Amino acid sequence: MKTINRKDFARARVHTHVTPGEALKMLRELQALSQNDLADLSGISQSNISALENGSRQIGRERALVLAKALRVHPAVLLFPDFDMNEVA
Repeated sequence: MKTINRKDFARARVHTHVTPGEALKMLRELQALSQNDLADLSGISQSNISALENGSRQIGRERALVLAKALRVHPAVLLFPDFDMNEVA
């Protein structure tokens, strides 16, 4: 059996940029939650979740904290989905 080394892999690159709303939708869907399920978990109405996901409403800090807790992720995952340490000056 061949040993796998770190050098055998290439670093993944971002091929598309993700908005906070798109990140919210992806995280929700990855957890097999409907918008209504997330509304029940977060206390944020389904219509507001829809507006956040389609980008017609900003997530903001307070909503990010509530949604992150409901989705069991760090709030930065929602607020800064495209953050890349290599791009920081």
